[in-house]
Amino acid sequence: MIRTAVSDDVAGWLDVLGPLAFYLVVWGLVFVGTAFFVGVFIPFLTGDGLLFGAGIVAGSTERIDIWVLAVGVGVAAVAGDQVAFLLGRRYGRPYLASRKGRWVQATVVRTERFYELFGWWSVVIGRYMPWARVFVPVIAGIAGMPYLRFLTANVFGALSWGVLITVLGYFAASDPSVRPIAYVVAGVVIAASVVAGIRAWRQDRAGRPAQTDPAGHDGPPRR
Repeated sequence: MIRTAVSDDVAGWLDVLGPLAFYLVVWGLVFVGTAFFVGVFIPFLTGDGLLFGAGIVAGSTERIDIWVLAVGVGVAAVAGDQVAFLLGRRYGRPYLASRKGRWVQATVVRTERFYELFGWWSVVIGRYMPWARVFVPVIAGIAGMPYLRFLTANVFGALSWGVLITVLGYFAASDPSVRPIAYVVAGVVIAASVVAGIRAWRQDRAGRPAQTDPAGHDGPPRR
């Protein structure tokens, strides 16, 4: 079911565009997903679904080399986060404020709390969470996270996410003996991202009483 639902449209790209353009389109979508907030509006076409589907396509034809595809996805993911981080550092909070919409602004607040809770790890974990994937790099730039610290987290998170999900799709299509394992690992990755999100939410709620007094004032209770 997953294979049919995810890969059919992506496979159609290969038939229409050819191998070279297929690589460029997949890499380009991964890049703009985080670099220019495209992932906010079309998360399926810039996230896990795209990578898993592209991997399935690579496993179903010899026209696509899985390692060229997967490594390119990882590089595009790193580059997209770098652009988002630099935009956040250069333009600051007004850059996010210009993103209109109640859902977007609520997600910005949630991402700021997520970054405060997890720091370096928020960049890594966020790669596996659609909303965090888009906003964490910008928030890290606005918060003044040291560049080399962000770079290490970005490389680790983007490469593990980009290569892992793409290769899982490849094995899910190409090797019947490995296919069940590929689906299990993919399920674990998704479950881990859900657990991380729940943990962030619970810690966020646990921290709120300390920041708000019974009268609803910010900061410590007034005496």
